[in-house]
Amino acid sequence: MSNKTIHWNGGLQPEAVNILSADGGMIVCPTKVGYIIMTSDAKGLERKFDAKQRNRNKPGVVLCGSLAQLKELAQLNPEIESLYQQHWDQDVLLGCILPWKEEAVARIPEDGSKELMMDRRQTSCFVIKFGVPGENLAKELWENHGKFSFASSANPSGKGNRGLVEGIGERIESQADLIIEANDYVKSIQPNESEKTRYEQGVMVAMVDEQGKLVPEQKGERNITPCPVLIRKGLDVDKIMSMLSDTFTTWDYRHGNYY
Repeated sequence: MSNKTIHWNGGLQPEAVNILSADGGMIVCPTKVGYIIMTSDAKGLERKFDAKQRNRNKPGVVLCGSLAQLKELAQLNPEIESLYQQHWDQDVLLGCILPWKEEAVARIPEDGSKELMMDRRQTSCFVIKFGVPGENLAKELWENHGKFSFASSANPSGKGNRGLVEGIGERIESQADLIIEANDYVKSIQPNESEKTRYEQGVMVAMVDEQGKLVPEQKGERNITPCPVLIRKGLDVDKIMSMLSDTFTTWDYRHGNYY
């Protein structure tokens, strides 16, 4: 691997903070399910799209290092908030498609970030408990540098990285400013799975209707629609479906139903 690759120090990686707190930084960071590209502004997002040679129609993934940050950025209702709290308490990776709070949108730099981190419905996927290396970074960047953390899988489009830093591909490797390697950490999350059987992604649940408006509260009543939709299965999907069922009487399973 290149000399820009360092082994994760087990805590907050200062080299990564330096890069992402500056303009246009782009790093590769380990998560529970594999490696991601992490950026913190529009210039970094542009570099990410270029490195991945990707089209731009997917909702941006916003990494939240704390529930306080999530609540500042995303529109929630009490049921969605309680679902996130359960996942937080049990250290389970969860990403929900949610609308932004208006006051949070006002904090997004006027540098083109908005167009790159939301879909056409003005929603993003807000993720918690995605793995200690990135959680530490997202928390530090938000609380001490006022910067967002955006994520995208670090793999050549259409190919998984198999949870190995060696799998991120030459293009991403050559374009990243820093690569944090922690193959051992990634492996420890799904220790008994092979490259064939391991989950390469986290579960995603859409909490919005087709216009991007938040689903209504259900308050224990039946057949309330629109309802939450599990649109991508992934790590801990069984636990997540169980928690969804505890909170919501009605929810849908539609894997692959992105846009």
